[in-house]
Amino acid sequence: MRAAAVGAVGILAAGTVGGCSATGGESSDGVSVITTVYPLEWLAERVGGDSVALSNLTQPGVDPHDLELTARQVGSLGSADIVFFIDGMQPAVDDAVHQQAADAALAVNDLVELREVPEENGGGLDPHMWLDPNRLSTVAEGLGERLAEVDPDNADTYRSNAAGVATELTEIDADYRSGLAQCATRDMVVSHAAFGYLADNYDLQQTAITGIEPDTEPSPARMAEVARLVKERDVSTVFTETLVSPAVAQTIAEEAGVQTAVLDPLEGITDESSGTDYPSVMRANLETLRSALDCS
Repeated sequence: MRAAAVGAVGILAAGTVGGCSATGGESSDGVSVITTVYPLEWLAERVGGDSVALSNLTQPGVDPHDLELTARQVGSLGSADIVFFIDGMQPAVDDAVHQQAADAALAVNDLVELREVPEENGGGLDPHMWLDPNRLSTVAEGLGERLAEVDPDNADTYRSNAAGVATELTEIDADYRSGLAQCATRDMVVSHAAFGYLADNYDLQQTAITGIEPDTEPSPARMAEVARLVKERDVSTVFTETLVSPAVAQTIAEEAGVQTAVLDPLEGITDESSGTDYPSVMRANLETLRSALDCS
């Protein structure tokens, strides 16, 4: 294994790479796993447990779409046993992984199919697959198998952990299906087009102010169009996010005379998050949706 080198890099970079964490403290023992976005970090922590030395490249509070890597971070990829990422989400990561860690790469794209983004939202593949608990369950099992290959002595533990995560995700999916079955409206107006998987899964309609990249500035015409849609469809709530400025969404909500509420795309956990981890934020999102969509 290549744990020692990446563990040392992770410790040295702690001041630069806020959000890097090792499940075994400062020890470099275990399979070295580098993740690139919070939901994958959560998954690796749950499936790998104490047998992995885990670090995440995206700092808390940073929009992962905007991630730029330091030279030290790029170098750390070459020492990892597994680099767990979503190909196409973060161009800087894609380039570095393909150049430095091709053998260690575990792309989510190879474990599940990603949905196509509608052209009006920018096209391409939608990286926000973690908002589909079923897809994330499949990814958990794939990660468990990869860990078992790298560290066969702990294979049974990895597979058992992955199965436990899959069960928890199945329960979250069931709660969403029952909780969103009977709603007065099924329209979600959101800051950026991160909720397509959620919309597809639970028969909701996503209208995004901006496309798949949250920092895209909408035109005045687009803002007026969304405000008009909110009025025409009797939408009660425009959803904001934790890692993106709410200013544009608030402007549209004020124009349309409706409220705002936070619907978290789970791209990172911050002090503003409605929970401390993936399951708690997903359940908080469900309650937010039930209230906004007037579900019974």
